[in-house]
Order: sequence, then C-alpha cells, then structure tokens
Amino acid sequence: MIISIGNDHAGVTYKKIIIKHFEKKGLKFVNHGTDDEKSVDYPDFIHPVAEDVSSNNSELGIIICGSGNGAAMTANKHQKVRAALCWNIEIVKLARKHNDANVISIPSRFISLEEAIKSVEIFIKTKFEKGRHLNRINKIMCK
Repeated sequence: MIISIGNDHAGVTYKKIIIKHFEKKGLKFVNHGTDDEKSVDYPDFIHPVAEDVSSNNSELGIIICGSGNGAAMTANKHQKVRAALCWNIEIVKLARKHNDANVISIPSRFISLEEAIKSVEIFIKTKFEKGRHLNRINKIMCK
C-alpha cells in the first residue's frame, strides 16, 4: 500500500515516527511534509497529499498539523477526498466504516504519539461498510 503523508511544523516528529513505524510493516510512503520545525503554511504540504489521493496515486493519506482542522479543511477542497479529523479511536473507526474517509487528519497538539500511531493503524485496517452509507457518500462530492 502507498500512503501519501504531509505535515506542517507541528507534525514533523509525528510524521517521522509514523513513517518509520509503518515502513517496518511493509507500507510505502510519499512524503510531502516539511522536515523542519520552522513555521510554514500547512496548505503547501497538504494539497499534494490530497492530489495524490484524488488522482489514485496513493490509496490513503495522512495529514498532520497542530489542531488537524486546517489540514482537513485544505484536503477536503479536493474532489474525491474525504478527510476526517480524528482525535480518538472511535472517531477513526466511524470515519472509515461510515464515511469512507480516505485521509486521516491528526491533531498533533491534542493527541499523544501513541494515540496517533494507533489511529493510523486502525485507519488502515478498517474497511468501509457500504450499505446505507454508500448513498450518503455519493452525495458528498459537488458537481
């Protein structure tokens, strides 16, 4: 599986550890994030992730900023992207099962690194339930 990942200055440490952890499990990453903790503009690093996901160059995306909000708002401007701001395990599961989220937005200033790793693991493993949720998903994208 190829995962596109992007982050601003608030997500550098989380990104590096997430990549290292999941590469050991055989996942491949396209890194669009900054590797510097100097202040940057998050859209510059989030748009490329959303473009990868919307064009099917990556199966899933991971975006990380301080609150997770700006990153999610940016990614959700792209067609075919359903970025979910996830701050606990139950939200991660529901985002995948019910909303078919294909990008997880991690708020690095509000969850621990351990929670972030567990969230990514669940995000990758959880499948969309389809059923009654499919019709709703089909109504999300603007024409």
